[in-house]
Amino acid sequence: MTKPGATDDAARSDAGAAGRGPAATDPFGSVGTQTLVRTSASVDPLSVLPERAFDNLLVVAARDHPAKLQRRLERAGRDLSNVGVVPVVPAAREYDGDLWTTDAVSPDDLTGLGMRFSDALGHVEPGTGWVFVDALGVLLMYAADARVCRWFQTVANRVRARDVRGVYCANAGAVASGTYEQLRSMCDAEYGAE
Repeated sequence: MTKPGATDDAARSDAGAAGRGPAATDPFGSVGTQTLVRTSASVDPLSVLPERAFDNLLVVAARDHPAKLQRRLERAGRDLSNVGVVPVVPAAREYDGDLWTTDAVSPDDLTGLGMRFSDALGHVEPGTGWVFVDALGVLLMYAADARVCRWFQTVANRVRARDVRGVYCANAGAVASGTYEQLRSMCDAEYGAE
């Protein structure tokens, strides 16, 4: 990581969240819940997250470059020191902003992505942290569906085991229905933000 940020001070209580599926007051369930979010291309993926997610958030950014994420977070008044990014970019572009990041990885390099994700997950606090993948469809454009599903299962299991909420965005209209169902089956809940 280029800039590991301190996140302990910003943790908030998740009182009111119950169960392993979506609750009436919290569509993302309790600690450790893994949620697949149906999004469309017109929706800003970050907009689906609740306020408390930004207290300790790791973004696997396949849709947006870190510079674009930084601008969105700044406009929303978020503390950049609490957000880390694993940049997944088809063409390497430099980033020298205020978000802490891993080295960029190509979307067809799921092994490299897994390694960078593993390193970054160590900065996500059990019990209060969140992991967010902004566009599973991008990975599916560059790697075989079966490989992406295996990668996703590993990620979801690791996030769940760390007692961290996972939120994974996919455009159901742009992903093969069988693949979408397989991704959904590996999650505890599904949420629509279309």
